[in-house]
Amino acid sequence: MAFSCKGRGLCPSCNGRRMAQTAEHLVDSVLPSVPGRQWVISVPKRLRGFLADRPPAVAALTRIFFGEIERLLCRAADPTRDGNRRIADRPRLGVVSFLHCFGSALNHNVHLHMCATDGVFVPTGDGPPAFLPARPITQTDLATLTEKVRRRVLRCFRMQRLLDADAAADILARENSGFSVDASVQITLIDRDMPSYFEGLEHLLRYCARPPFALERLGEDGRIARVRYVLPRYKAANWGGPGRSRKSTRPGANGVVALSPFDFLNRLSALVPHRKHRHRYHGVFAPHHKLRPVVTALAIGNGGKRRDAATVGHAVGGHAAGGDATGDCFD
Repeated sequence: MAFSCKGRGLCPSCNGRRMAQTAEHLVDSVLPSVPGRQWVISVPKRLRGFLADRPPAVAALTRIFFGEIERLLCRAADPTRDGNRRIADRPRLGVVSFLHCFGSALNHNVHLHMCATDGVFVPTGDGPPAFLPARPITQTDLATLTEKVRRRVLRCFRMQRLLDADAAADILARENSGFSVDASVQITLIDRDMPSYFEGLEHLLRYCARPPFALERLGEDGRIARVRYVLPRYKAANWGGPGRSRKSTRPGANGVVALSPFDFLNRLSALVPHRKHRHRYHGVFAPHHKLRPVVTALAIGNGGKRRDAATVGHAVGGHAAGGDATGDCFD
């Protein structure tokens, strides 16, 4: 039943096709030809349960993380600041977010991926928006952003009555509270001059839109009734978790998760996704943002639509499109 295409969310064929179609659509029709960066945030284990079954908690984490990234990149791009600038005319970021409820070892691990433009778009009146690339992100920037996200998320969870004051204070008091932000994966303009750039970009998006497990890594131990799941090569570290055997020290060796059939089915049942959207659009990629037609027209598959998009951008240049400019679009 778990592999049966009956809406359970674990069919390898359906998930693989959805992953490929999502990555192809984003490369061809959404992401413009500007530098990009992947942002990943993970939260403490005691907060992951709230994100697993409470959509308001997921929405709060996404909104806070996106807002802090946008503020950081606005400062990193150093756009001309105008205290009297209208909210509709301020520099904006473009982001596609993916919520993952799984880890690489068939474990339950709720974390958030964001593929963002590595810079901001600034409206220029009647013309197309100008893109301002951001300077390199430093470890100090990441540490500051992580601390701001941590305090805002804990404050929001307290307001939603998911945490009490003592629990929030205990998390804040710990030196390593479990909040982690990574922004090491970057797509630069130099990369875009390489013939294999778009293949690499699509590979990154496939990684963000991947299903909970890979069928080719699944096997069976012939000696005993055990299910074997081989971890990806980049996870081959000397760490042993529940059901996970000690990694070999040979170069290129992979770790293996060995489970009984019942334990394997138990882990799969916990990875069945809820009936919610797999990815969301934010900032200039949001459906109601007035710059979306002009920005997405810069994607490689929208060359024939740039003239129409420019016309639409000129038509809405004097006012903001309907809806919230920071709203989301779900696929």
